[in-house]
Amino acid sequence: MRKLLLALMAASMLMVACNHGTGSTASNDASSTADRAVLKFEKETHDFGKIKAGDIVNYEFKFTNTGISPLIITNAVASCGCTTPIWPKDPIKPGESGSIKVTFNSKGKMGLQDKQIQVTANTNPPTNIVHLIGEVVLN
Repeated sequence: MRKLLLALMAASMLMVACNHGTGSTASNDASSTADRAVLKFEKETHDFGKIKAGDIVNYEFKFTNTGISPLIITNAVASCGCTTPIWPKDPIKPGESGSIKVTFNSKGKMGLQDKQIQVTANTNPPTNIVHLIGEVVLN
């Protein structure tokens, strides 16, 4: 009986310690997430349709900072050298909007294309991905 009582006490102490630790971690994570910038794109995918080989297309991925901290975009990288993103270098205040301008050069490309642009910022998660898709056809 004494061993059973000691085992129950040890188990209850362990459960209390685990629950207490989880609660404090969750609240710390919530507060660090809540004070971040939030990058909200109008569209995460743009389909440029069919274009002729060698054509160049441009598109602007428009976004809004829906968080409570200034949005700072530190990088934007395309999945291919044929795609070039240009992003705002200045912080975007909460509630304000901006855009990432993307240029796709279809020279040397053929068929269906899906170019990903990975945007790194002070958001949670720190990376967001948008897609520029379409089809390159013969002239």
